[in-house]
Amino acid sequence: MHWLSSGPLSIEKLTVRIADLPSCLRGKKLVQLSDFHYDGVRLSEEILTAAIAASNQAQPDLVLLTGDYVTTSPAPIHSLILRLKQLQSRAGVYAILGNHDIYYKHSKAEIITALNSIGIQVLWNEIAYPLGTKLPLVGLADQRSPEFNPAQVMNQLNPATPRIVLSHNPDTAEILQAWRVDLQLSGHTHGGQIVIPGLGPAALIYKKTVGKIPKKLRRRIPFLRRDYSVVRHWEWLQGLHKIGNNQLYVNRGLGSYQPGRLFCPPEVTIITLQDL
Repeated sequence: MHWLSSGPLSIEKLTVRIADLPSCLRGKKLVQLSDFHYDGVRLSEEILTAAIAASNQAQPDLVLLTGDYVTTSPAPIHSLILRLKQLQSRAGVYAILGNHDIYYKHSKAEIITALNSIGIQVLWNEIAYPLGTKLPLVGLADQRSPEFNPAQVMNQLNPATPRIVLSHNPDTAEILQAWRVDLQLSGHTHGGQIVIPGLGPAALIYKKTVGKIPKKLRRRIPFLRRDYSVVRHWEWLQGLHKIGNNQLYVNRGLGSYQPGRLFCPPEVTIITLQDL
């Protein structure tokens, strides 16, 4: 997708405050990249090049990838990793998979193998410690996978220990309220893709208006028959949110999907950690 139809790349910078963050981790910088949909159509080479350059320019301590590297076939991952191997980070690059990365039965294994081959560690219901034992990094299986089981992973951690959780679908923030999550990083929504200036994401407007029309009536109207079920919580389409005691950040992603982006630019997120 050309940048003229997606908008120029946006670099989002924010500070996230974490209670009990050790002094040695204050000021650590994270970069989040998400939803590449690298298939020769939905992500331009210009945007991808700019995103990798922006990430490297930030000189991050950690780069985090939150899923959907491809759209259907896993084959494009072999071209994408030639670009992703350019990513630079003091503590490495860590990743999770999204729903499109498990589209076929063989997709998961092929994509994990490809990412691992360039030193990107994929977390699938796993815990890693790239920044040390005082700030675990949790990577969950995609919510649409039968292997999605956050309790199995989260219960391994001491409730007093701060942690960052990678979970592709932001809807999982509702489930994860059962545990401490100092920062959840998600993607999946593409920011709603179409944003109406002054009103917000079109998907959220749809939910608040058309979504209130009874389904039986909507089925009689051709262009309203489709039930948009990308996420349940449309209010979490992009940006930083407080979910109970937890924090959720939703990245708009780099790639796109039908019908394309409008006033919803692709995003690289630069996050600086600070104590609460």
